[in-house]
Amino acid sequence: MLAPLLFLAIQAAAGPNLPAGATPEARYDACVDAATTAPEQAEKIAGQWRLVGGGFLARQCLGMSYATRQRWSAAAEAFEQAAREAEVAQDARAANYWAQAGNARLADGDTIAAGAALDAALASGSLTGLARGEAQLDRARVRVAGGDLAGARGDIDRALKDAPADPLAWLLSATLARRTNDLTRARADIAEAVRRSPDDASVQLEAGNIAGLSGDARAARMAFEAVQRLSPDSAQARAAAASLDTLPPG
Repeated sequence: MLAPLLFLAIQAAAGPNLPAGATPEARYDACVDAATTAPEQAEKIAGQWRLVGGGFLARQCLGMSYATRQRWSAAAEAFEQAAREAEVAQDARAANYWAQAGNARLADGDTIAAGAALDAALASGSLTGLARGEAQLDRARVRVAGGDLAGARGDIDRALKDAPADPLAWLLSATLARRTNDLTRARADIAEAVRRSPDDASVQLEAGNIAGLSGDARAARMAFEAVQRLSPDSAQARAAAASLDTLPPG
């Protein structure tokens, strides 16, 4: 018979409303639900679960509880630990954990560590579809930060094949094309981003930037004014206001 404290730890790790003997996947689902709605509770659940053999599933849930609270460095460390444990177990989910670690490192501003984690995620060959596309987009952002625009273009082009429905992929592609003075591609790609996400202030801001550089003041003004309507108190709205001041009277 289990000692009382150990029994309570297992029950707590299983999450609310789970029967004794719940599978690791069921415990994981309960922990992840808590990570997005009650992250402090999820941190406790994951910590207790680790003590009774939760392994990389518990560590990944812990990382998600940190990420929900934007504790990016702690989240990255938890995801990296989960990835290493999953690799030891020869579990293909290691690649997803490396990708999450890279995203958290990027959010924390540590582009070097982010690049290493994303390289590990993509090198495994286990990522597919949207997950691979998102990892490629994150690595493109790392490469832009490091001045490797050619490498970033390669990652974005691959991401567009893996995640063609993601407006962020088209936005980043358009922004990079503008930065490299390829306005023909910038116009085409921002049109795709606008088609997929017309109510995104960041998309409209980039549409205005590209239209302005292309000499279309009317389209630029419409896009910048859309930014102000969509997100009036944001950094994007302030940038749009500054850009509007540079346009000729409409």
